[in-house]
Amino acid sequence: MSKFFVPMKKKVLSILSLSTTLWMYAQENDTLSQKRIEEVVITGQYTQQSINKSIYKVEVIDAEQIKNMAATNVADVLNQSLNIQITPNTNSGNSTANIMGLGGSYVKILIDNIPVVGDTGLGSNIDLTKISLSNIERIEVVKGSMGVQYGNGALAGVINIITKKSSSKKLDIRASIQEETVRNGYDLKKKGKGRHIQNLNVGYNFDDHWFTNISFNHNQFMGYEGGQQGYKYFGQNNKRGYEWNPKDQYEATGLVGYSKNKTSAFYKVSYLNEKFNFYNPLVDRVPLNDGQGGVTYRSTDRQYNTERWIHQLNIQTNLGQVRYIGDFSYQNQDRKYFDYAYDIPNRSVNSNYDQRSYYKTDLIYSRGMFSNFLNNKKFDFQLGYELDHTNGYAALIAGDFNSENIKRKIFTYGNFISAEWNISDKISVRPGARLSLSDKFENQFNYSVSARWKTSENSNLRGIFGTANRYPTYDELFTYFVNVNHDIQGNPNLDPEKGYSIGAFWDQGFMLGNGWKLNYNLEALYLDLDNRIEMVMVKRPSTYQYMNIDQYKSLLFSANANIVKNQFILGIRTALNGISVGKQDLDIATPTDFQYNFQAGANVAYKLKNSNTAFNLYYKYTGPARMYVIETGNFRLGKADGFHMMDFIVSQPFWANRFEVSVGVKNIFDVTSINTTANVGTAHTAGSDRLNLYYGRSYFARLMYQF
Repeated sequence: MSKFFVPMKKKVLSILSLSTTLWMYAQENDTLSQKRIEEVVITGQYTQQSINKSIYKVEVIDAEQIKNMAATNVADVLNQSLNIQITPNTNSGNSTANIMGLGGSYVKILIDNIPVVGDTGLGSNIDLTKISLSNIERIEVVKGSMGVQYGNGALAGVINIITKKSSSKKLDIRASIQEETVRNGYDLKKKGKGRHIQNLNVGYNFDDHWFTNISFNHNQFMGYEGGQQGYKYFGQNNKRGYEWNPKDQYEATGLVGYSKNKTSAFYKVSYLNEKFNFYNPLVDRVPLNDGQGGVTYRSTDRQYNTERWIHQLNIQTNLGQVRYIGDFSYQNQDRKYFDYAYDIPNRSVNSNYDQRSYYKTDLIYSRGMFSNFLNNKKFDFQLGYELDHTNGYAALIAGDFNSENIKRKIFTYGNFISAEWNISDKISVRPGARLSLSDKFENQFNYSVSARWKTSENSNLRGIFGTANRYPTYDELFTYFVNVNHDIQGNPNLDPEKGYSIGAFWDQGFMLGNGWKLNYNLEALYLDLDNRIEMVMVKRPSTYQYMNIDQYKSLLFSANANIVKNQFILGIRTALNGISVGKQDLDIATPTDFQYNFQAGANVAYKLKNSNTAFNLYYKYTGPARMYVIETGNFRLGKADGFHMMDFIVSQPFWANRFEVSVGVKNIFDVTSINTTANVGTAHTAGSDRLNLYYGRSYFARLMYQF
């Protein structure tokens, strides 16, 4: 059994983390949260830039906001954002980001400006539950096509996760323990219920120039049964297993940084180990042949073991007057699996198994940028390159691949150039272009132009236009599923998808009097995607192939406002997203009118002045969504129901602010799944009339310590 289940790990880590906090209580401490003097961003910038001076509209979620949410991973944090929907897959355990109606293949995920390795490539379709929060300084989000800056896959937007690389203290130690229920289930036993999180982060300044940091994070989700009966159940009615399968993650990160004068560098290594269990709902009745009519019940279960290594080196220095920023990275992710026979009544496992790779990706990545050639504040230009060599593997069992495993190597090289012209103190313009070369696809050309007008001391108007492309995936290129009833094939001749976005962003802040502050922003963004890859029927009754055929358009309007006075903050957000999808199937074509989806959100924060007790409330409403689908030789308008989400958290520091206790409730409205008629499944699997979103209401308690 020890081969399959790690005994008592969460208890041991909880005890170690708690012991650490108790040992440290007598040490000198700063407050739990330190306010930055000025909020800065790096996404899409030549160098680190004040958010108000950024030529792009960058949304920032800082460390204080993340802490107040009591989130457990990046997916939890982004779920609070309007216009970002986290799409969970309960079968694989992955959760990806959806922006403007486009899924994970169209959203580029970066850590410290470098794309993250995933199951099927670099930066796209990244499982956000695999990115912990233990050492995050902030999350930056830019919506719209960013192909010039970030290349393949940055069609709908970019999410850049910035980690901490310095500390104002000689020694910085942070530790926390968080325990959560999963709906109404909680148990600390090895095969118990709930979610159990422990993390420890230690930073140390050797001197004014050298800094190091190590962090450990453990996040164990024990699964959610929902309408199923758990892994011990052996009825033959497909009720065995979980709606949300168990997952256990360990992550460790180490960093060494150096900074002196105009030169800085850091090397970071990160290791992730994840175990994901799938419990088969199909149960077999097996005779024991003991002469007494004895039987047992068995299921063939599967365990996925994922290992991910990320090595990253960043250098920033001056070459004469030219500013150089270089990123170098080697990354590897190997998602392995094995099947085993589980004797349910006897709780025994057949230990004869063969572990194999399901998805495996090795890649070498580098990005370099040169700027400040003219040493002129009025005009500057940037030259850059980006290259990645990806060696990918997909097992036959990961898809329908013509009875063979898929191996693919792809080398991509891009050169990009942009120029920033500060026409005056108030107006800046930046045009840019990129040429991407690939050994598998035709050359891709992307271009952009962005502008910022400082209309007053506290207001900015930004305009952006940009293009991007997306290369086809394994499934789209290599699927081959042919039998008596089906003929479903990929298409090695697919072209990359191409799209563009254009948008305008207005933000303003001012004083209302009597200590009240108001800032608000208005946004309008249009995205157009051509040659979208979809599986279409090419011959009746059941011959399908991936083709560049569909058209996709998305229109987003949003308005947000924040009101602040002393210890009180109120944020209100609204958005209207219209989506037009032109689908085709032989002689059938869907209408292309826009279908609109409304979203609204609010957050309220208040801190008692004397006790520093903090109250945080988060609310998000996602309205009904409609889309045309093709089914049984015709089209119809499908609908997914709307839903409400709300979290409430109370935090109390004590012992001279060394400790903080937080308690709260998440998903107050107990949302689990919603009705949908917009899911028609795939060519050989039926669509479900329910869409799983969350595992219901949960309660949590967290103890934090910072030295």
